[in-house]
Amino acid sequence: MIAGLPFAFGAPAILFGLLALPVIWWLLRLTPPRPQAEPFAPLAILARVLKREETPARSPWWLTALRLLIAALVILALAEPVLNPRDRALSSGGPLALIIDNGWASAPDWQARTLAAETLIEEAGNLDIPVSVVFTANRRHEATPTTFERARDQLHAAKPQPLRPERSAAVTALTATLGQTRPGTVAYITDGIETADAADALNRLSALEAAAIRIIGADEANALALTGADNGTEALSLTASRLDTAAAQNFGLTASDSKGREIAAGEIRFEAGEPEATGTISAPFEIRNDIARLDVTGVDTAASVRLLDESFRRRRVALISGEAADIAQPLLSPLYYIKRALSPYADLIEAGNEEMSASIPKLLAQSPAVIVMSDIGTLPEDISKSLDEWIDRGGTLVRFAGPRLAAAPSGSQLLPVLLRKGERELGGALSWIEPQPLADYPATGPFAGLPTPRDITVRRQVLAEPSSDLAARTWASLADGTPLVTATDRGAGRIVLFHVTAEASWSNLPISGHFVDMLRRVVQLSRAVAGGGEAGSGILPPWRLLDADGALLPASGDARPLDLTAGKAVQAGPDNPPGLYGGEDGFVALNLFSPGEALTPINIPEFEVPVTRSAITGDNAIDFRPWLFAAALVALLADTLIVLILNGAFRRRGLKPASAAAMVIIAGFSLSVFAAPGTGYAQDARPGDIDLLESLDRTRLAYVITGDDDTDTISKLGLDSLSRYLSSRTALEPGPSIGVDIETAPLALYPLIYWPMSEDADIPSPGAISRIDAYMKSGGTVLFDTRDRIVDLGSGSSALTMRLQQILANLDIPPLEPVPADHVLTKSFFLLDTFPGRYSDGPLWVEALPDTDNPAERPARTGDGVSSILITGNDMAAAWAVDDQGFPMFATIPADPWQREYAFRAGVNIVMYMLTGNYKADQVHIPALLERLGQ
Repeated sequence: MIAGLPFAFGAPAILFGLLALPVIWWLLRLTPPRPQAEPFAPLAILARVLKREETPARSPWWLTALRLLIAALVILALAEPVLNPRDRALSSGGPLALIIDNGWASAPDWQARTLAAETLIEEAGNLDIPVSVVFTANRRHEATPTTFERARDQLHAAKPQPLRPERSAAVTALTATLGQTRPGTVAYITDGIETADAADALNRLSALEAAAIRIIGADEANALALTGADNGTEALSLTASRLDTAAAQNFGLTASDSKGREIAAGEIRFEAGEPEATGTISAPFEIRNDIARLDVTGVDTAASVRLLDESFRRRRVALISGEAADIAQPLLSPLYYIKRALSPYADLIEAGNEEMSASIPKLLAQSPAVIVMSDIGTLPEDISKSLDEWIDRGGTLVRFAGPRLAAAPSGSQLLPVLLRKGERELGGALSWIEPQPLADYPATGPFAGLPTPRDITVRRQVLAEPSSDLAARTWASLADGTPLVTATDRGAGRIVLFHVTAEASWSNLPISGHFVDMLRRVVQLSRAVAGGGEAGSGILPPWRLLDADGALLPASGDARPLDLTAGKAVQAGPDNPPGLYGGEDGFVALNLFSPGEALTPINIPEFEVPVTRSAITGDNAIDFRPWLFAAALVALLADTLIVLILNGAFRRRGLKPASAAAMVIIAGFSLSVFAAPGTGYAQDARPGDIDLLESLDRTRLAYVITGDDDTDTISKLGLDSLSRYLSSRTALEPGPSIGVDIETAPLALYPLIYWPMSEDADIPSPGAISRIDAYMKSGGTVLFDTRDRIVDLGSGSSALTMRLQQILANLDIPPLEPVPADHVLTKSFFLLDTFPGRYSDGPLWVEALPDTDNPAERPARTGDGVSSILITGNDMAAAWAVDDQGFPMFATIPADPWQREYAFRAGVNIVMYMLTGNYKADQVHIPALLERLGQ
């Protein structure tokens, strides 16, 4: 280092060569350049007489200075000057013990860490010192001292892991491998973040008795982690922690759904000096429920990602009471405490009508995840059946006891256990049993992990009839063993019963904070949408896991299933990396940080041996040798040209010194031009580009070239006729139809491809089928036409139908159904009930929609609301085709003059359906949308 500056020389002894510059100057004066020759004819005679040669006494001062500069540049280059040099001070008393943190925080600057470690390894190789390398986030450690080549290979093979470093395990492996061997230098490249085992690991480094310890990167740690997320009443709130608290910082937040689409955004701001901050994402309830992932913009680590599962989603909870609320005395309302407990965590809706036969169906129509019923004894038979069906689809029914339930007849189907008639009183004047406290929760139940409150007592309860499975259905019980909360699974849903009231007349549980925790656990166990998948609890296999950069990838490697049977919170680690566990039907999100955790800088203890702390310079170290050698070379070339000019080399060729100097400048400029990157040019036009541009400029209907000339001609004429009909009846003006080769053509240019079946056509290759499949899944639609009056796809026996079945067998197509009477296709332009072509008795098949009794509730399909496949056998192109004089080429069967007109209208409806997509679908569903919006 030079006077504290970040500048050093690798071979400073060579700088003494600068002392030789005066000697070089003296030598240059003794060997001046050859004098310039001026040809003069009379001197040729004198030259024969005078033989003495004369040389100038000295060279020009500026030429001498240039040559001294060349010598100085070479000497400085040989001295290896480096800006921001790395500390190179390994002890040769033993092997180099290299410990590297490769946890989540090392991902952003992993290349710099690798470069710093590689520099240490190369230095050890120069000193012929063996190297022992361990990575703190790896499951297995290979700490055997080895050659620097193998250590370098280990370094290049390593990568950051989406885990916290386990430093104690790494030091244990290093200590066990070294045994009695004393390392010369222990170098620790740390991420600078404190962990639970950091203090123990660093203290145990002293036991290695190394000659020196180097701590690299501890003073420049800068990391950020999302530590929690809460789906509040009005917005989604996040908590984050950082290490660098010197200045205020703003970070963007991005919320994505399960398909990776960004659906919301927010911001989080750290004040100066504050290590923690809270950010919000404001979005409607429905959008927040679709969020599956939260990211900090510009920070790509496993800790800057927050994965969300069903437990995060804000549930819609319906509240039903057996009695009307007393507005004058709200604390006596049976739903008052339930509202207070769930309002921060759920979207609450209440029955607007006390008549259950009217209110409960309206609540069910809003698709609640949970229904809470307070003291309802007997339900109407039709309502009981509707609730039972809703539970089977995945709903959770939570019931609270009360006088009505205690007096209800036994044997109700909407209870988890069989109840005794009447209620049990504890601590009354006629009872010798004192009010009972709560017993400890079962370790495998949903309340496991909650502290058992000792100040809660129960004075009344409804009792369950003893049975062999009563213990298995009990989630919570009193100290005397009687159940307090029982539950049972029913279909895909669940029924839960609190054996006390929802207000404080039977127990002080509803007025305690513990009541909030219990209800929140029950609601979190429900499904966000009735009928949706959920992983629940148990042993879940790894499905998708985060890497160190925060990317979600398919599970691989040594990840083990997530064990949730104990009911305890599981922390991410080598066995269970952060990610999603379960499957497509339901999963649980495991994040790197739990709520309440924070990032703190690592504490480096005092060591008995010398400790050197340095930064991870990475690519900041700049070697000036190449620049100095290049400058010396340029100066040497300039010296050569100057000598040639002074010796008259260019004058003999008719060049003046000024012209020679200009040549030097031009040559230098030419070299810079040639060294600059070349200019890129667009590709030349290729065959087919004109058709491509026309397809981009105008909408064009396409048909598959089958290789059968007659079939292809009919397709061409039919689609051209339909295009002219569209121009005359609609605002669409399509261009001429085009035949496409599905093997090579750019299919994405065409919204609709007509594919007629032909017996003489070859079966498409797997590649062509794959292209058609990708075209359909990316939003395109294929209209298959068997042209054989097909009625049933599954039982068709004609050759054309069998050809279609062969093609469809290799395509990933959804279930199909004939066009329903309420489908968008029947009203996209004309009002139609059939879709005839040359034949009229064959149906048009489309993607099937979910069955529903109410047509207004049929959901709008994804993929822009358009079916990716249409199948008919009515030979539509033949019905559309006309000759040059405008006369139909084929007669309709039967010979109905209106059938051809209806065939054109069917074609218009199909094209409009393809082009309008969600617009038309939304128009059809406007009544249902308005009803859902409450308008």
